[in-house]
Amino acid sequence: MHAPPLPAGIGRVIDAPEQMAPFVRDWSGHRIGTARCVVQPGHTDEVATLLRWCSAHRVPVVAQGGNTGLAGGATPDASGHAIVLSLARMNRLRAVDLANNTMTVDAGMVLQQVQEAAREADRFFPLSLGAQGSCTIGGNLSTNAGGTGVLRYGNARELCLGLEVVTPAGEVLHGLRGLRKDNTGYDLRNLYIGAEGTLGVITGATLKLFPEPAARVTAMAAVSSAAQAIHLLSLGQQLLGAELTAFELMSAYCVELVGRRFPDTPRIFADAHPWYVLLESSDLQSEAHAVERFEALMTTALDQGVIVDAAIAQSQAQSLQFWQLRERIAHAQPRNIKHDISLPISRIAEFLGTMEAVLVQAYPGIRIVALGHMGDGNLHYNVEPAQPLAQADFEALEQRVHRSVFDVVEAMAGSMSAEHGIGSAKTGDLRRYKQPLALALMRSIKHALDPLGIMNPGKVLPEG
Repeated sequence: MHAPPLPAGIGRVIDAPEQMAPFVRDWSGHRIGTARCVVQPGHTDEVATLLRWCSAHRVPVVAQGGNTGLAGGATPDASGHAIVLSLARMNRLRAVDLANNTMTVDAGMVLQQVQEAAREADRFFPLSLGAQGSCTIGGNLSTNAGGTGVLRYGNARELCLGLEVVTPAGEVLHGLRGLRKDNTGYDLRNLYIGAEGTLGVITGATLKLFPEPAARVTAMAAVSSAAQAIHLLSLGQQLLGAELTAFELMSAYCVELVGRRFPDTPRIFADAHPWYVLLESSDLQSEAHAVERFEALMTTALDQGVIVDAAIAQSQAQSLQFWQLRERIAHAQPRNIKHDISLPISRIAEFLGTMEAVLVQAYPGIRIVALGHMGDGNLHYNVEPAQPLAQADFEALEQRVHRSVFDVVEAMAGSMSAEHGIGSAKTGDLRRYKQPLALALMRSIKHALDPLGIMNPGKVLPEG
């Protein structure tokens, strides 16, 4: 279908293939599509103008933030019919309300810039993840991003009070109210958060701010098993309460991979241990108070045999080294089969044992790269093939391993997608593991809000 020329007043248009290339492939480089063009509006009115035109001519739209997603949700298909709507130019800080502890921003503002703007206002915005230097707050909300602070502060959904959204028809929903209580019917905000651009385009957000912590204390603990890591989490919550803000689990193999890929990584413990936990607490009183309480936790854990060793960061530089170890795991892994799953915390140790036994028996020689945000039940459970494989063989193995992992996750009342979303990569899995009634209700919502089906087609909802 040929559409007439684009209208004026939609912002910057990019249509040269070499300039469009970064916008039509995902972060991994494995998913590559094509597009009619890339449009970069500068403000909400330009987004509305574009969507009115797209609606009139039934042109698909793929909204895109920092393009750091891992499920193909921001990548156009191969048809070349869609317009990629990049929010990169919509990056303004609109307002800060210190008394209300809120900040209103454009959707294209990079997450790290949001964090810095909050810090300049003597406040704290807690959403934090590895891609924060390039991902945008609109993308974070569209995928309901998690990250390292979910244990204390919740997902992106919990950090957002209001949204400005442009509907597929080009109308603007003005919902940028910094209200913590607004019981006036259906919560439209929460329909758009996590919808991955399939219902409308988020153009602005009002976010929660928090007092800047007086001190943060970071430690690495070695434990003999994942079950002991769960005991440590319970003990940390008992002794620190809400001050425990991060709890990251890493297997010995993760640390081994980082050491191989990044030889400059400092060795934290003299001896190797089966599992490691990265903990962080945030204290509003003082550094001395924070250190005292954290040391009490580590001492109690050692005395009770919950941990076998511990190292508390003695400086900001050492704290950064601990976090760098955790963040380097993503870059140290060889090509593997990735899973972003969530489980009841009480069943994580059972899952790890059961799943490894299943996979090792079925695929001798495979290696498990297990890590994740254990404090909120989110594991990144990755499977490294026993040997390098051709692309077709890798994809065939990937499908079999996915089925094995997701079947066990489902049996343990978990979810096959915790924080990365569905995108185009997991629509088939959603059909298999989502209740049919839930899918039917989701399709009803999609049809009601996007009757022409122009918003990010082929993403999230399986066909049929």
